[in-house]
Amino acid sequence: MIIISKGLIRKQIRKQLPYHVFVGMGIAFLLLFSYIPMFGIIMAFKNYKISTGIEGIFTSSWVGLRHFKELVNDYNFPNLVRNTLILSLLKVIFSYPIPILFAILLSEVRNLAFKRFVQTVSYLPHFISWVVVTGVAYAFFSTGYGIFNDLLLSVGLIKTPIKVLTDPDSFYGLAVATAIWKEAGWWTIIFLAALAGIDPSLYEAAEMDGAGRLKRILHITLPGMKNASIVVLILTIGSMLGGGLVGSNFEQSMLLGNSLNNETSQIIQTYAFNVGLAQGRFSFATAIDFAQSCISVFLILTSNAIAKRVSGTSLF
Repeated sequence: MIIISKGLIRKQIRKQLPYHVFVGMGIAFLLLFSYIPMFGIIMAFKNYKISTGIEGIFTSSWVGLRHFKELVNDYNFPNLVRNTLILSLLKVIFSYPIPILFAILLSEVRNLAFKRFVQTVSYLPHFISWVVVTGVAYAFFSTGYGIFNDLLLSVGLIKTPIKVLTDPDSFYGLAVATAIWKEAGWWTIIFLAALAGIDPSLYEAAEMDGAGRLKRILHITLPGMKNASIVVLILTIGSMLGGGLVGSNFEQSMLLGNSLNNETSQIIQTYAFNVGLAQGRFSFATAIDFAQSCISVFLILTSNAIAKRVSGTSLF
């Protein structure tokens, strides 16, 4: 039996106090902004009015599934679901493999200075807000002064400006492209970390056996990234309705959406904001977000179970 003195415990606590404070701040943040607000979910099943304050969340009358039925019966519902699914699936399809490919390309670069420069430049857009990114998009694609149209017009490839910002058919491509530009470099860091854990002797042995660069990538690099790739894929599918890796459906639809491309830019999240919050229908907005959260939980549980059965690797 090991006996630990109280003095030794106090000494260890004092030694590790900065780490405890650091972790405690993270736990406090989660409790304050993620867990405590969850009691408001009951608004989805009540007829809540903002005039009743916080007390009204508990005292308002119960309406059961009325708000959920109203959402399903809304004439906009099919279009909202279609837009949300198309935008989310496109982001999953294109945003997931690009960081993996980019990480592999960077790992093959032998010039360390150039490699660090490219990596730094690639993840810097992550720290730019979507408001600024939208401003950049308007500067590039505006029909009146945009660089994109001016360049195509000057070389004679087009005769009239392309209405990228107002054309409903262009919204999906614009949203996916700007999201990948902003976030792909940031997610590449995870896959570069996975590559750093691969034993270099494996590459040396493969090279001595005559394996070329492509074969080394196929038989060493990709298998070495398998665990990280599966975990990221599970997280991507679980957050698919919010945009997956790039998680920006709401911001893009609000900032890049307008009355002209509303046919494709309006999604479930923006509908919850416009109809629910802007009009003071907090219970209706809560019901929409709660339904979307339930779908996300189902997706992450299902993808985790499938990944665990197929590959033996899972998130939990």
